Amino acid sequence: MGQIEFLNCLPLAWGLAQQDLSDVMTLVSDTPDVLSDSLIAGDLDVGPISLVEALNHLDEIVLLPEVAVGSDGPVQSVCLVSKVPLSQLQGAVISLGSTSRTSVVLARMLLEQHLGIMATYRTDPPDLEQMFEHSDAAVLIGDPALQATLFDAPQRGWEVLDLGQAWKEWTGLPMVFAVWAARRSFAQDRADELQQVRESFAAALAFAHDGSAEVVAAAHAQSGLPEQALATYFAGLDFRLGALQREGIRRFSELSGVGEFSALTSLD
Repeated sequence: MGQIEFLNCLPLAWGLAQQDLSDVMTLVSDTPDVLSDSLIAGDLDVGPISLVEALNHLDEIVLLPEVAVGSDGPVQSVCLVSKVPLSQLQGAVISLGSTSRTSVVLARMLLEQHLGIMATYRTDPPDLEQMFEHSDAAVLIGDPALQATLFDAPQRGWEVLDLGQAWKEWTGLPMVFAVWAARRSFAQDRADELQQVRESFAAALAFAHDGSAEVVAAAHAQSGLPEQALATYFAGLDFRLGALQREGIRRFSELSGVGEFSALTSLD
């Protein structure tokens, strides 16, 4: 099973670690883009997959309803950082972080359809200083984005567009950045094992909720970021995949032209 190595999934990882799952699953940690590719390639049985990749591979996967990665407002770790005011990005060069599949599509949608900003795009490794060597703004996800939101942008006077907040303001809906899915063949052939995985997800989120102070301490030890900032960050994450989140996915599919929401299959 895949596991995102960014802080945004630390609550789930911490909750899984509270359970003895060694006879159920082997965890493989990596960035979202690598894990998405691994699931589609069949190197993983179960794993997180970016929303864009999930919508592009609906015939190969089934969604697990217990967990997703999203926000219902500000997310902090999915952002566009700009050296100039957003109003000055018309015709600018914008770097898209290479570890993102969904957020780069979301950023373009927000800029072009919502804000009326047309720019030139290029893809680069998610290093803000290097991105800014040849771009006016950059789209980042995960820990680099959180670092930029909390520290780099305020210190340097850069403008930050929180993509979770911008989506909420545009559509009134939660944003789902990634979902957890199983390959269809695994779901069909090993249903009992998959049920154990699903139960472990539900238990993990319950453990993380009850042990929120310990999750924050673990995140602080891993990242060095202030505990209060991390507590606020985790409180803004949305791991649900309920009716409102599904409506957010439907709207994203409609606006982006990616996938066909009616073909989305979930185990619930």
